[in-house]
Amino acid sequence: MANLHIVREHALGLAGARKIAFSWAEQVESEFDMQCNYDEGKTSDTVSFVRSGVNGTLHVTKDRFELDAKLGFLLGAFKDRIESEIVKNLDTLLAPKATTKKPAAKKKSAQ
Repeated sequence: MANLHIVREHALGLAGARKIAFSWAEQVESEFDMQCNYDEGKTSDTVSFVRSGVNGTLHVTKDRFELDAKLGFLLGAFKDRIESEIVKNLDTLLAPKATTKKPAAKKKSAQ
């Protein structure tokens, strides 16, 4: 059995982190057929997830995400690939969203 432990620091606060955690849970439910259970607390939340061959938790606080997962024998062979995919997904969700501004209108010079 292989274990995964991934930690990501953030500055979102608990409310912002909650939004990311909900998005992450929805994503793994739809893409990986996971069953997720979201437990909301006063100072932290926990997303428990399970499917055949994997189970774990995503612990969410005001300043960090901590994911722990156990992979069964068959999925353990793909540990590095699974870990890199989880890291990529979390990093994408945590990346600051670029704000797109319209270019300022050019002033016409009086001639």
